[in-house]
Amino acid sequence: MKTENIQDIYQLTPLQKGILFHSLYAPELGLYIIQIRYSLRGRLNISAFERAWQQIIERHTVLRTSFYWEDIDNPLQVVYKQVNLPLKQYDWRDIEPVEQQQRLNEFILCDRKQGFDLSQECLMRLTLIRLGDDVYEFIWSKHHLIMDGWSVPVVLKEFVQTYEAFAKGQHISLEPSRPFRDYIDWLQQQDISKTEAFWRQTLKEVKEPTSLKNLEIDNVCDPRSASAGNRKERYDEEQIKLSTATTAALQSLAKQHQLTLNTIVQGAWAILLGRYSCQNEVVYGCTVSGRPVELEGIESMVGVFINTLPIYVKLDSQQFLVTWLQQFQDRLVQARHHEYTPLTDIQGWSEVPRSLPLFESIVVFENQPVTQFLQEWKGNIEVRDSSLFYKTNYPLTVVAYPGLELVIAISFDFQRFDSQTIMSILKDFAILLQNMANNLQVRLKDIRILSEEQQQRILRLEKEATFNFAVCN
Repeated sequence: MKTENIQDIYQLTPLQKGILFHSLYAPELGLYIIQIRYSLRGRLNISAFERAWQQIIERHTVLRTSFYWEDIDNPLQVVYKQVNLPLKQYDWRDIEPVEQQQRLNEFILCDRKQGFDLSQECLMRLTLIRLGDDVYEFIWSKHHLIMDGWSVPVVLKEFVQTYEAFAKGQHISLEPSRPFRDYIDWLQQQDISKTEAFWRQTLKEVKEPTSLKNLEIDNVCDPRSASAGNRKERYDEEQIKLSTATTAALQSLAKQHQLTLNTIVQGAWAILLGRYSCQNEVVYGCTVSGRPVELEGIESMVGVFINTLPIYVKLDSQQFLVTWLQQFQDRLVQARHHEYTPLTDIQGWSEVPRSLPLFESIVVFENQPVTQFLQEWKGNIEVRDSSLFYKTNYPLTVVAYPGLELVIAISFDFQRFDSQTIMSILKDFAILLQNMANNLQVRLKDIRILSEEQQQRILRLEKEATFNFAVCN
């Protein structure tokens, strides 16, 4: 490390510590790697493209940050004054289209598996591949240690503005952006004891995580018992898209009853969890932006603010769905007053033993879908296609992408679940949301939830459990 190039050194946020732990514990799993791909068409100004990204790196400290943890009690992040632009360019114009696509797929997978050396000066990679005179593939990979999903649109917006100015030979002066250090300082000033009473009261009835066993494939060993050296790449994703009519109906009902679409999606997952686990009380994780409104300029800051909070839900079968959702939304709002609380502290205040996870599924609602942001790119560039790849350490991650058609995606550990089960869950999700769109004025016990396939699966498992209990006793 060249000390003359160091700009600042400070501690990690609690979430960064958790991400660092999981990244170091199982590096072969490729956890917390965010990869976004864009298919671009048009006359791309390469010089302006390079200059714009270099300016973005110079503007935001997190894009010049590395991490150190060896031989010290508390990990540190180090900000450098200058780093080289991490951009690689390839020209594949002389390759046949079929081979181009094959190479592209191989490159994208290899890029994910490459991971990051967390002690390097810049934890992101930019790759621009030219497939034709006006056809490009742009792959942007970064580690979640430096940036969360809410930060990506901020960076992309600034990049587009800067690129367009440079392409026209103009100078651009963006509004000053506060460094991530300011958030670290704010966080250290908070009195964490004020939130302890809230979480103790909220989770006082939670003794164990909500079971996903009824969804697991048969004869599977608990992956938590496997050694890190034996673990292999084991995450996959499936998704389903709701119709424009159903999506519009959900948005209309949300507005009519002063609900958010986020509340409806989370409520649907809570109801499904209750049905799958055969319990009327469930707990799952929910990601929140974690950006404190009292910190001026927080909306334009780039870094890791996101947090994951436990959501404990009681499912009263006699309650009307609309009333239940409204009360559920109130509890979500209350929890977000304490959204900066480290998850490790929250679990410590609960009755769930440290040897168990507090929850095994999380819900992510993408308020600003990053794969759609560059659609606003003006000038001669058109975004034809885009995709996003991201993995957490949770067995099930549910991600909702709002738009004209609501998309529900589930990332899953295929050592515990198979694609058929996940697709069945997604079908149940779609059925439930469709029925919620049709009528919120029903009791929870009366709303149709499970597909016939999933209903038979749950009934079969319940019968097997009853038989096994009788034999053992």
